[in-house]
Amino acid sequence: MNFDACRRITRDHSKSFYFASFPLPIAKRNATYAMYAFCRTADDIVDDALPGEIDEPRRELERLRDVIRSIENGSTPEHPLWGPLAHSIRTFAIPTAPFYSLLDGVESDLEPRRFETFAELRSYCFGVASTVGLGLAHIFGFREAKALDYAANMGIAMQLTNIIRDVGTDHGMGRVYLPLEDLRRFGVTEDAIARGEVNDEFRELMRFEIDRAREYYRRAFQGIRYLTRDGSHWTALLMGDVYRAILARVEANGYDVFRRRASTKFATKLGRAALAPVTFYRDVIADTAPVMRLPEEQA
Repeated sequence: MNFDACRRITRDHSKSFYFASFPLPIAKRNATYAMYAFCRTADDIVDDALPGEIDEPRRELERLRDVIRSIENGSTPEHPLWGPLAHSIRTFAIPTAPFYSLLDGVESDLEPRRFETFAELRSYCFGVASTVGLGLAHIFGFREAKALDYAANMGIAMQLTNIIRDVGTDHGMGRVYLPLEDLRRFGVTEDAIARGEVNDEFRELMRFEIDRAREYYRRAFQGIRYLTRDGSHWTALLMGDVYRAILARVEANGYDVFRRRASTKFATKLGRAALAPVTFYRDVIADTAPVMRLPEEQA
């Protein structure tokens, strides 16, 4: 099976994901590329849609559902992306339900909406990101089923990181993902976001959202201990650690997510990889304390 097209899409569109995949055995690495290519294709259908034109993107997403249905029915599509995907789904017994949930999640972005509460946002994050984590967990392999809960938390953490980093870009596309209850709590208005204002209120909002994302990373990292020790645990660790470094970059940029896009340079990725054993001990093995209750979970 030729995975070259899947590998190129991953390399060109997600340097962090691509970098983190190298500790994996080749079969697992290729499967992660196939899964990423599917997710990237779905995202691009929505992100490239013209304002107000949603019928064709909906049809394209439905065609992706047809791809999954055909794989469920035993077919192997003659396509440079979907053939490898079918091979990966069968090889690693990846459930197909997360693929449908992912498509439903990205399709909801065709008609931008607001999230009143974090509970609503969390449900969205589960659909567009935790589903990916669940699929990857089956590729990586796990010793206990509880690993899936941790994988879902990793997806939420990474999607929250995207939301924090892309506040300005998303608003330009008519999207505000930060919960309205949080905006009101810190006195930040949509008009202020539209103007790109980085004032005390906005910085406090960003600190709050970053703390929340970091707690989800902490929850996710505690589950890495249940993954297969063939390099899969290192890949999961690097995926999370490289991505959460974006949060530190947002802080270093003074929370200006409008004029400075937070990203991790290759040297940062290498540094994180070099410190992976330390991170593994500190955040996976040694961290056995109960998870912190987030504000929305407190009675």
